[in-house]
Amino acid sequence: MAAKPRRASPAAPAIVASGRFPAIDTLRGIAILAMIAYHFAFDLRFFRLIRADFENDPFWLNARAAIVASFLLLVGVSLVLAERAQVPLAAFAKRIAIIAACALAATIASYAIFPATFITFGILHFIALASVLARPLASRPRLALLLGLAALAAGLALSHPFFDARATSWLGFTTRKPATQDHVPLFPWIGVVLLGIAAGHALAARAFAPIAALARAPRWLRWAGRHSLAIYMVHQPVLMGAIWLALRLAR
Repeated sequence: MAAKPRRASPAAPAIVASGRFPAIDTLRGIAILAMIAYHFAFDLRFFRLIRADFENDPFWLNARAAIVASFLLLVGVSLVLAERAQVPLAAFAKRIAIIAACALAATIASYAIFPATFITFGILHFIALASVLARPLASRPRLALLLGLAALAAGLALSHPFFDARATSWLGFTTRKPATQDHVPLFPWIGVVLLGIAAGHALAARAFAPIAALARAPRWLRWAGRHSLAIYMVHQPVLMGAIWLALRLAR
């Protein structure tokens, strides 16, 4: 996070002058690379260059789930870091407002390209809401763990046709997959964020030693983790534009 730690400690994880945790940036950078690779394959299918079943193939379904889970675990860890650093509420609110604005932009852009399956509640919408809901639990790892497990169990086990409508599908509990380009419902995914809070406290209790080596990752990878939101917003136009241009030049 961008604020200074609450207190210094010889056992504290490496923190650069900006107050960031390089190891966490590395993990987020790895998640960004995985996301770009996934979307590149998706775009290749969009241009009919490959045949891949992203909607039903277990490989692609599990790949997407792993990528989403990695981002959301890091959301929980980041909430812990913000709480320990005593990040002001105003700074937190500003960050949420930026994410919400980007979520709205993603909805508008997806509607322009995929009007029948545009994004109504994707990963950015989820992160903005889940961050607000989970923030009060950032200092309560045991409760976060219990509620996280309960949310996962409920979201995976329960379903009802009432939640299949677009107005309610953002909650989860659907009986079928919504027709949308990106869908990250509150349940079960809020459970992953809460587990991230528990994981953040577990790492902090060990002075982040389990991931300390990641702080020495290549600078470009840590840079990607620091600017994950900006990369998320521009990578699809860049990928799709590059593929379109390559196809035009190949004619």
